Amino acid sequence: MQKIGVFVCWCGSNIAATVDVKAVAEAVKHEPGVVYSFDYQYMCSEGGQSKIRQAILDYGLTGIVVCSCSPRMHEQTFRKAAASAGLNPYMVEIANIREHCSWIHKNKDEATEKAIILARTAIAKLNLNKPLVAGESSVTKRALVIGGGIAGIQSALDIAEAGYEVDIVEKSPTIGGRMAQLDKTFPTLDCAACILTPKMVDAASSDKINLYTYSEIEAVSGFVGNFSVKIRKKARSIKTELCSGCGVCTEKCPSKKAKSEFNMGLCNRTAIYIPFAQAIPNVPVIDREQCIKFKTGKCGLCQKSCPAGAIDFTQQDEIVERQYGAIVVATGFKPISLENFDEFSYSLSPDVVTSLEFERIMNAAGPTKGQLLRPSDNNHPHTIVFVQCVGSRDTSGCGKPYCSKICCMYTAKHAMLVREKYPDTEVHVFYIDVRTPGKNFDEFYRRAAEEYGVNYIKGMVGKIAEKNGKLMVQGSDLLANEQIVIEADMVVLATAIEPDETAKSLATMLTASIDTNNFFTEAHPKLRPVESPTAGVYLSGVCQGPKDIPETVAQATAAAAKVIGLLSKDKLLSNPCVAGSDEMLCNGCSGCEKVCPYGAISYIDKEFKAAGKVEVRRVAKVNEAICQGCGACTVTCPSGAMDLKGFTNRQIMAEVDAICR
Repeated sequence: MQKIGVFVCWCGSNIAATVDVKAVAEAVKHEPGVVYSFDYQYMCSEGGQSKIRQAILDYGLTGIVVCSCSPRMHEQTFRKAAASAGLNPYMVEIANIREHCSWIHKNKDEATEKAIILARTAIAKLNLNKPLVAGESSVTKRALVIGGGIAGIQSALDIAEAGYEVDIVEKSPTIGGRMAQLDKTFPTLDCAACILTPKMVDAASSDKINLYTYSEIEAVSGFVGNFSVKIRKKARSIKTELCSGCGVCTEKCPSKKAKSEFNMGLCNRTAIYIPFAQAIPNVPVIDREQCIKFKTGKCGLCQKSCPAGAIDFTQQDEIVERQYGAIVVATGFKPISLENFDEFSYSLSPDVVTSLEFERIMNAAGPTKGQLLRPSDNNHPHTIVFVQCVGSRDTSGCGKPYCSKICCMYTAKHAMLVREKYPDTEVHVFYIDVRTPGKNFDEFYRRAAEEYGVNYIKGMVGKIAEKNGKLMVQGSDLLANEQIVIEADMVVLATAIEPDETAKSLATMLTASIDTNNFFTEAHPKLRPVESPTAGVYLSGVCQGPKDIPETVAQATAAAAKVIGLLSKDKLLSNPCVAGSDEMLCNGCSGCEKVCPYGAISYIDKEFKAAGKVEVRRVAKVNEAICQGCGACTVTCPSGAMDLKGFTNRQIMAEVDAICR
C-alpha cells in the first residue's frame, strides 16, 4: 500500500467559491493509503510547493494527489516539486477540480461531492502506480519548415541565424506566399515586395537554408527530435542547375491560354512560366496540362530556344527522405470560394472582384500594370463599392463563423489608395462594424473616412445585379434606417480567409490537431500559442488562425525560438508512459501494428516452453523510444495483451470502481 498525501488547492476563488475545499481535504483522509491531507490557497505558488516538499519528507510519502486545475497547466510544476524532494515524478496524480468541477457547477454541495469523487479516483489510481523512469533519445539538428510564405521564411531565417540547418518545403514554384501578391501593406502603406523580396533573397542565399519549391510533403513518421519526412519534388521539366532564368523559353512558348494563378486568373500565362519577376528560385516550370509537347508530342520550341539546354521533358518526380528534429507548419491561407454567394453576382459579372483580385489590379506588376481598370471593358471606374464580411462571421452555414481579422484594414487600405490615385472616384464601404485591433490601426481607418472622404455605410448588402452596364448594389443603411441602391462601376468583396487546402491532410500526417474550421490547434491558447499538442511540431502564421503580417512575423519568430530551444539539446527525455505487450497473451494478430500512428510496434518470433515442448509464436514488440503513449494499441488489442504504463487497464478500472462506490 502506498503512503499518499493529498493536497487540495483553493486557486483563490476559482475553486473555493464553488467547492468546499476543507470538506474535500477532510473526506479523503480515510481513503486507502492516505496518510496526510491538506488544503492551501495557491498550491502552485512557491509556498504551496514548499509545503508539498516538506510533507513528502515528514511523512515519507510514496505518492501525492494534487486536487487543483487541469494537468495541462501545472502537472509539470508538481512533478518537479515532487522530484526535488526525492519522489518519483510519475507518482504524482492530478485531480482536476477546477475545469472539470468548480467552473461547471453553481451548486456548492454538488460541486463539493464531485470534487471528492474526483480526488477519490486519483487516489485509487495512485495506489496502483509504479515509479517510471524516462528514457533518452537523440536530437537531429535540422528543422523543417512547411510553407514558404512570410511566416515560413521568417521562421527559417531565425533558425538558420542560430546556426541550424533548415529546409523550406513550398508547394508553389516560388517562395513568397500570399504576401508576394500584395501591393501595399497597412498601416504604413509601404510596398509589400520591398519588405518581402530581401527576406526571400536572404533565405535563398543562406548556406543554412535549403529550398524545396514545387514540392509537397508525402509522409511523416517518427517523433520529437527524430522525424523522418518524405518530400516529393515535383518535376519542373527544367534542370535547375543549368537554368539561368533568362526567360527566352517563356517568350517562345505558343501556349498562352492558362490562367495566371499569381494574378488570380485575371490574365493568361504561358505553359512554361515564372510566377512573377522576383520569384525565387528564378527558374520556370512547365505546366504539363497546358504544354503542347506533353499533350500532343509536338512543339518543343522552348527546348530548341533554350541557350543553356535546361529543358528536360523526361524529368520525373523525385522522393527525398530527410531527418528532422523539429517541424514548423506555415501553410498559410486562401480566400474562400464564393460559389455559395450568388447574391453578389461574382460568377455573373467580371466587374465584381475579390479583394485579392483587386490587389493584383492595383499592383504595378499586375495584369493592368497598376491602372485601375474594369475587367469587363478596361475603362476607369468612377464609383466603387466595397462589401465587408463576405463569408466572415456567417452562421448560416454558407461562410465561416469567425472574423477573418484582416478585412477591415485591407479594405480601408484599398479605399485610401483608390482615393489617392483617382480622386474623381467615389468610394463606398458597407460594413457590419469596423474592427481595428492593432497599433495605429484605428488611426489608419479614421484617415480613410475623414481625410480621404471614403463613405462608410453601416449595413449589409442584400443583392448585386447588373443593369445597363452598371452594378446595382442594394443594401441597408442602419444609421439612416433606410434601404439604398448605389449604381457602381465596380464592386470589391472582402472575402473570408480559410486555411490552405493542404492543412487537413498535413495534420493527419503530423498527428496534429485541427479545429472545426481546419485551423491548426495550439497546445494552449495562452501559455503555448505556437506549439501544437504534438511534441516537436510548431505553428507559424495563419495556419493557426487569421492574423495580419506583423502578428504573423511575431509568431514565426516565436516558433523559431521554440525550435532553437529544442535543437540546442543533445538529448531529450522520452515519455515513460509507453505501451508494453504481455507476450503470454499476444496472439500476433497485427491489429496494434496497423493502428500505431508512430510505427512503434513490430513483430518478432519468440520461443515458448509449454508441456515440455518448445513452440515459436509471433508476438508484438514495442520500441519505447518511438512510442508516444497514445493508447491506440491498447484499445485495439483483442486479447488484452497491450497495456499502457501509467494508465493500465487495472488502474482505469480502479478509477471506475472509485466513482461507483
